[in-house]
Amino acid sequence: MGFAVMSMTDGAAARVKAIVESSGPEAKGVRVGIKKGGCAGMEYTIDLVTEPNAKDDLIERDGARVWVEPSAVLYLLGTEMGFEQTTLRSGFTFTNPNQTSACGCGESVELKPADLAALAAQRQSEPAHS
Repeated sequence: MGFAVMSMTDGAAARVKAIVESSGPEAKGVRVGIKKGGCAGMEYTIDLVTEPNAKDDLIERDGARVWVEPSAVLYLLGTEMGFEQTTLRSGFTFTNPNQTSACGCGESVELKPADLAALAAQRQSEPAHS
């Protein structure tokens, strides 16, 4: 099995599937990216996918499909996408090891590119799975 850019929780996968099912037959999944903005410098973006981009990385779980924009890959390596629903808000969450800080409202983050050498060393030290 290859290395996945991101992973999804059960809750995120269920929410992606619900979005796709309620968005009509053209919907295939969602695309995650990042853009400059907000008080901390960057924001996560989530868009509906009707036409997948061949350059995007695809993550699948339980039938839910999430594509990751190529420009966001280095900032999202090792990230877990979740879904949270509270009395005050509901939305996708990102547990990102590349996040260095966030604004007080949690909508904007500061990200650094992933350290590829550290990731490669970590993968080599992990035991092989049969």
